Amino acid sequence: MPTYQYACNACEHEFEAFQSFSDASLTQCPECKGEIRKVFSAVGVVFKGSGFYKTDSAKKTTSEPAKTTPAAAPTPAAAPTPAAKAD
Repeated sequence: MPTYQYACNACEHEFEAFQSFSDASLTQCPECKGEIRKVFSAVGVVFKGSGFYKTDSAKKTTSEPAKTTPAAAPTPAAAPTPAAKAD
């Protein structure tokens, strides 16, 4: 069951409550019966297993250098010249 943190708007009382996902949110402070709000905070996340690090999917290097052939450079096409106007 998740733990939710609440804080009272009137008396600043802070407390935690264990509630199911289907339970309605609390609305009343147990100390002063004032209006309360949920307090949201950062949660810690741990990714376990392979595939989460940059080095997990990096290509394996071999001791032999790869043989590559140079690719032919494309030749640029000639630009069309503007037509001259006759007066």
